[in-house]
This record gives sequence, structure tokens and C-alpha cells, in this order.
Amino acid sequence: MNDSKYVYLDNAATTPMDPQVIEEINKHFKENYGNSMSLHSVGQKAAQTLVKSRKTIASLINAHNDDIFFTSSGTEADNIAIFGIASKNKNRGNHIIISAIEHHAIGNPSKQLEKQDFDVTVLPVDKYGLISLDELENSITEKTILISIMFANNEIGTIQPIKEIGAIAKKHDIIFHTDAVQAFGKVPIDVENMNIDLLSASAHKLYGPKGVGMLYIKNKGVRHGWGKIIDPIMYGGGHERNMRPSTVNIPGIAGFAKTVEIAMNEMEKEMERQTKLRDKIINRVIKNIEDSYLNGHPNKRLPNNVNLGFKYIEGESIILDLDMEGIATSTGSACSSKSLEPSHVLLAIALKPEEVHGSLRVSIGRFTTEDDVDFLLEKLPHVIERLRKMSPLHRG
Repeated sequence: MNDSKYVYLDNAATTPMDPQVIEEINKHFKENYGNSMSLHSVGQKAAQTLVKSRKTIASLINAHNDDIFFTSSGTEADNIAIFGIASKNKNRGNHIIISAIEHHAIGNPSKQLEKQDFDVTVLPVDKYGLISLDELENSITEKTILISIMFANNEIGTIQPIKEIGAIAKKHDIIFHTDAVQAFGKVPIDVENMNIDLLSASAHKLYGPKGVGMLYIKNKGVRHGWGKIIDPIMYGGGHERNMRPSTVNIPGIAGFAKTVEIAMNEMEKEMERQTKLRDKIINRVIKNIEDSYLNGHPNKRLPNNVNLGFKYIEGESIILDLDMEGIATSTGSACSSKSLEPSHVLLAIALKPEEVHGSLRVSIGRFTTEDDVDFLLEKLPHVIERLRKMSPLHRG
């Protein structure tokens, strides 16, 4: 590793905590240790923090405070959504629709439902990773109870037409869930305008703590109306209105709220800044490195996501060499990066297996500077050239 400089460009996997968030969490660890279900003043202080945090997080997506349920992660929020909807609505139907590029937190629960006699339609995507709205509507049957399509893809950054998907779901009276873990706090989200019934998010993708997530559940205008569309999948005490029983992580939740507060103040500015850095990387690499290409949509993508392909070499080798040069990147989802299986996302956009293995994901963040990007652009061509010289596939 380069001891003089190290640049972190894997913010889609996780983000460093914002110093303001660390300060907020430490304050609550020291001063706010009560159980929010306790009646005494220490417990009520914790309960008040929960109320305040819900309000802050709800405001980011134009939701009602009571519609925010805290979880331990985005994965748990996804599981509650998939299994909870299936359980509550199984007498109404047994068909759900997802896309071919969902995170494993949606894909694997859906496979489990198939073992329980549910039918799962997996919508294909085009070369950019976008679903077809016509194909979505044509896939709906009288037994369809849930559409779950991610807001933005974690590997290639493509943003789906969420508002249009929500309108289709609403027209057919079908529940619509979106995994917004990568998009939350990075691009504008309005659950009312977009007709979103459930939404999953995670703090650690937004410069907050690990171990804290949330599930938005639209209450249909009735207090605690979530019970009309979803069952809990865990049972215990009464925390989170029985939706997610377990003593809540007050410091973590307060930290989550702080990340959202910061995001609300900085989103517009950061979207513009990160988009410029993103496009600088894409344009320079495509121009200066032969046999390189962009994965995902050129415009309808997250402002912080770059996914590039390089012919004749392995993405894992690129990552290791860049790490030696002092740069952290990835090939795709951090949740499965140690697997040798090719990315299901890149296969879904019709890349050849050898192209799938040659991908590199660069994900910038709030703390990424232009100097960091220039450092990558300085080192990457040399890494690619060196690896291609060793590749039996390359005839340069």
C-alpha cells in the first residue's frame, strides 16, 4: 500500500462516519442510555429522541412521522417488507414482481417465498439496467400483491422510473416497495408524489453508523394502519409498535437522524459536485484507456456511481493493484464481493461472463475531493496497462 496517500472510493459499500455524527452518537451513549419503553424520566428522554429522530428522517422523504420504523439494517428492512407483505396478503394473492438486478436482500427472500408456493416474476432489464414499464404492467395478474423494485442499483447506479412504477402499482391496487438504500439522502425522494408504500434505507450508506436502518410503511391515512398491509416477522416486546420488537438503539438512531439532517442541507450542492466528479472519471477513462466502457445508464444514474468495464483483465486484479497504489475501489456489491460468482447485475445487462469479471466500481462520496479523483486518474491507466501486459487474452 502507498503509505503517503490513501483514497477511499468505495462509498457504495459503506461510508466513513461524519465527525458531526460521531459527536452526536457519543453524546447519546453518555447521556441517553434509557429504554424508550420505560416510564421514568430516563426512559422518556430516550422516547423523545425516537420521536424527534422519526420526524427528521420522515421529512427527508415527505413521510408522516409515524410511518418510520427503525430496524438494524437495510437488509432487515427489506426482509420485513417482503415476508411481512407476503404473510399479510397471502389470502389475497401469491404473486410478487421484482427486477433481475435487485440486491440479494430482496432476491434471496423472494427465492424463499417460492419455496412457500409464491410465484415470483423477475423482470429483465435493458442494457442500461432499466426495467420496461410495459413489461411490468403486462406481468401483473389478479394474484399480484407486491411490486418491489429498487430505487437505484448498488452496482451500476442506474435509477429506475420510480414515480411511473408507483403509478402502475396504485392503478392496480398493488403494494409498492422500493429498496432505496443507495439512493436515500443522495437524490430527492418523495414517497407521496412517487406513490411509494414501503421504502428501505440504511444509515451507514449515508455517513452514519452501521447497525441502523429503517422501513417506511405508508399508513393509508389510519393511525398504525400498517397492520392493514403488513405483518411483523419478529415477535417480542412492544418496541416500534410491535413491528420490530427489540430494545431500540437510541445512539445509533440519533446518529441516523443527524446524517439525514446533514443530507438535507447538503444534498443539492453534493449532487452537483459529485456528478461533476463522476463524469470527469467516466469521460477521462473512456477517452484515455482503450477497450474500456461504462456499465449502467449514462445519465439516469446516481451522482456518486461509476461502473467501468475493462477488456482482457479481471476486476479483482484491478482492485488489488489499486489498493497497492493507495486507492480503495470494488467490483460491485460489498455483500458478495468475496464470492467468485459473476455479478448477477452485470449478467442481467447482457454482458459476457469475461466482461462481467472485468468490471470496476468507483463510488465517490461527500469527503471525496477533486485531488482524490485526479489521483485515481493518474494511477488507473498504469494499473490497466500493467495487468494487460500479463494477460494471455490481450494482444496489445
